[in-house]
Amino acid sequence: MNVAENADRGSFVLLQVGEQRFALPARIVVELAPPMRLHTFPHTSALVAGVIVRRGHIVPVYDVAPTLLGKESPAHRFYLIAQRAFGAVSEASAIPLNGECELATAEIRPPDQGHRAFVSGTLEIGEEIVELLNFEALVTQPSAGSTDALQAEAQS
Repeated sequence: MNVAENADRGSFVLLQVGEQRFALPARIVVELAPPMRLHTFPHTSALVAGVIVRRGHIVPVYDVAPTLLGKESPAHRFYLIAQRAFGAVSEASAIPLNGECELATAEIRPPDQGHRAFVSGTLEIGEEIVELLNFEALVTQPSAGSTDALQAEAQS
């Protein structure tokens, strides 16, 4: 591959949640943080597992495994910290991971027909097709539990 072809390809961080791999654009990933104390508190925010304190900042942690996998993921080994944009302001947010991460270069293909709302495309990594996640859409998805609770509340 020549330099011009490589320029048309994007850099992505491949991450493992449960037994599946997904991708995020490398430009939004801040760091892969080691396990640290997760501070929990009573709240009603969908997907928020708690917060971690990283580099003097409070970082919300979103447990996206139920959304991505339909079930809880195994023990968390790392926190992937990525930037979310709110207009001109950005905020660090984290998701727990149970596997390694790696950097990959690939071309984005359109998402499959009937894709989930937080999937912005797919990447072909060797023989594997990996879903490219829209981080903002992913962490603002209602959790399965909150969706069930909202439906039950609407029916009563």
